[in-house]
Amino acid sequence: MSVSPSVPIGICAIAIHQPGWELENGWFGDTMPRKFAHHTGIEARTISDDDEVTMGLAAVRQLQRDTGCNLADCRGIVFVSPSFIPPSIARRHLEPVRLADERPGCAARRIVRELGLRKCRTIGLNWFCCGYSRAFAVVNRRWAPRLALEKDEFILVVVASRISRITDYRTAATAGLFGDMASATMLAPATNRRHPVHFMVLHAAAERQPAERPAFDFHMRTGVVVPAPDGGAIHDEKRLVWSLDGMMIADIAPRAMSAAAAKAITEAGLTGGDVRFVVPHQAGTGIVRFTGMKLDDHGIGGEIVNGLTRRTGNVSACSIPHALHATWSRLSGLIACPTAAVGSPGRPEVLQGCILLRATPYHERLARVAA
Repeated sequence: MSVSPSVPIGICAIAIHQPGWELENGWFGDTMPRKFAHHTGIEARTISDDDEVTMGLAAVRQLQRDTGCNLADCRGIVFVSPSFIPPSIARRHLEPVRLADERPGCAARRIVRELGLRKCRTIGLNWFCCGYSRAFAVVNRRWAPRLALEKDEFILVVVASRISRITDYRTAATAGLFGDMASATMLAPATNRRHPVHFMVLHAAAERQPAERPAFDFHMRTGVVVPAPDGGAIHDEKRLVWSLDGMMIADIAPRAMSAAAAKAITEAGLTGGDVRFVVPHQAGTGIVRFTGMKLDDHGIGGEIVNGLTRRTGNVSACSIPHALHATWSRLSGLIACPTAAVGSPGRPEVLQGCILLRATPYHERLARVAA
């Protein structure tokens, strides 16, 4: 259960770093299922040549440009990356010298060093597509009560997803699902005057739930076809890649997201009718439509945000910040942001989480002026 900090925190700003390279569905040719675009809404996905740390830094720099924030006021950075290889898999398949490169905690400390920060707490997380929910839970439950943020101080949640580097592009049924993206979210108390809060965090949680069977794992493959920026293809002699039971996830994810939203609303002492907007994990248009049906079963109303994967693909843990950023000016009232994800590789489990936000009077005033 999420515990509210003594001084409530909220989202002041979100910045997005989107790679310039888009891989169109046409690259896959006849190997991509005919109904792929119809079921997912995905016509292209973004691919990054930069590593996750470089992507995360780019998102933070964009946030600086957007807000004029002084990074000296940053008291903590939560770094989230769903494309880092889990330790159990990394130890089995990678050389010992490469293990540190797959630790999100090490990446978080690298980002802090690159930014020249000193008194800045760090933590690194994976949690796949639920990483953003998990990061908010950590900040809301552990950090905010202990850090006692003052004046203009804030915390950053930095997400960098580069799943393209662990994708087997020969498996066209699932290879086209994911895109790369990075984001930086500024969290601060409602008392922050330099960076006013737009959305208060009412609840944040993420948890593991049992599943009937594993839906996700990693494998070492040879001769993997990889897209090239010029539209052609190259062959990766040896590549560690993920595999996914897409049909199982398409069935379980909507149930997990709707259950997480219902649980969050109940724990926050609210009702489904209080929800004005639902901003779910943008796994694909079909999954979000199914999620809407399951939300109805729980009595959760509100406008459902969908269709943001068309030119990005499923950007995993960047999905919620990307969706909030894209719909920023029209969001109002109570906003539920449920997420679902695969569990640990080879284990019969699913991850689910939810962030509940409420638009502040400041945000509502700006929205009315913009309208």
